Amino acid sequence: MEVSIYIYNLGCPKNEVDGQYYAGVLAEDEDIEIVDDYREAEILIINTCGFIDAAKEESLEAIWEAVELKNEGKCERVIVSGCLSQRYHQHLEEEIPELDGIFGVGEYEGLLSLVNSVKEGQKTKSVTSPRQNINKRLPRRADEKSFAYLKIADGCNKRCSYCAIPFIKGDYSSRSQELIEEEAEKLLENNVSELILIAQDTTQYGIDIYGETRLEELLKSLLELSGLERLRIMYTYLEQIDEELLHIMACEERLCSYLDLPIQHVAGPVRKNMKRPGDINTIREKLDKIREIVPDIALRTSLLVGFPGETEEDFQKLKEFVREIEFERLGVFMYSREEGTEAAELPGQLPEELKQRRYNELVELQEKISRSQNRQLVGKIMDVIIDEVDGGSFSGRTEYDAPEIDNIVRGELPDGRELRAGEIVKCRIESAFEYELVGEIINEPS
Repeated sequence: MEVSIYIYNLGCPKNEVDGQYYAGVLAEDEDIEIVDDYREAEILIINTCGFIDAAKEESLEAIWEAVELKNEGKCERVIVSGCLSQRYHQHLEEEIPELDGIFGVGEYEGLLSLVNSVKEGQKTKSVTSPRQNINKRLPRRADEKSFAYLKIADGCNKRCSYCAIPFIKGDYSSRSQELIEEEAEKLLENNVSELILIAQDTTQYGIDIYGETRLEELLKSLLELSGLERLRIMYTYLEQIDEELLHIMACEERLCSYLDLPIQHVAGPVRKNMKRPGDINTIREKLDKIREIVPDIALRTSLLVGFPGETEEDFQKLKEFVREIEFERLGVFMYSREEGTEAAELPGQLPEELKQRRYNELVELQEKISRSQNRQLVGKIMDVIIDEVDGGSFSGRTEYDAPEIDNIVRGELPDGRELRAGEIVKCRIESAFEYELVGEIINEPS
């Protein structure tokens, strides 16, 4: 019996890749058609995120919308997969009886048997103990974009007190270099220009299968692949970045001068309660070393405000640090009290209005920094990768910007100029705002 399936991916890029693996696995069955429009699907799969409260709420909203479509007769079955279903499968089963299937994380091939049961009318649940069974050859149905995420590992061995990832996804698990290279080659053959390495911690890549970290070796091998225009690294940990990585970045033009470093906080008592290593001095010294070796680097970090016990003095120390370092890119999050984590049981839980105030203050500070930095780019000529062409306009990014979270470069196409997604062009920056640049394409070879 043939069936059409639509997969709706929520959450982080790692989850997006999982959804593409799910689509690849299912598409190998000749009786299954993966469709790009939910209105054409008989089965809806909601691939959820369950990391923090906001992500859980978004996932639940999507599930209820899918259930409503089922109740209206606009689809026949609803399946939930991903982090939320891994973490809260019992609650979902009890609270939303309209669900036809519940699938966890890590066991990609198991989704096919669950779908086959569901399409026969059986309510089915398949949730195993958390682990990432990723070190295998996995079919992937990737979207056609200028960039693609390349998941080199998943899971986490760290035990930060606020984070639920280890008991959702299990211990750190790497893919072999051979499998990563194979997948990268296929993505590049489909006109992808930029590959973006992702994991819970990319700097730990290989530790579990090779007995040592091998990120630098992986980078060197990927940089030899034909068709690769840019290679970007996300989710690195400051204390594990070594000079070899930085020297590769300084010397290799295709390796973006960009690092994503989730520092979270700098106040000593807060870092101690978070179970994060290092202190403000070691953090400052490492950042100085990075900028010394790679002077043109763009540093992105994420910060967490409102952690239990965070005093006004702690917050002001964090704020002053942001003012001092002037990160090129910065994301701010309010602490979310996650059940099962150590931090959820700490004394000194802060009220939401205080978290919101501190969040707003830090965002406003970063907006000023970003506006000032971007204005310094006006008049400069920069290489921009084209992400989208819409009529007579384009949007893209510099090497210092990751998709969906950093600056966008927008502009109008010159008369008669045709562009495709993935092409890299030279743009003169004409104006700048907090998180957006306006550029004019110039007729120089990139």
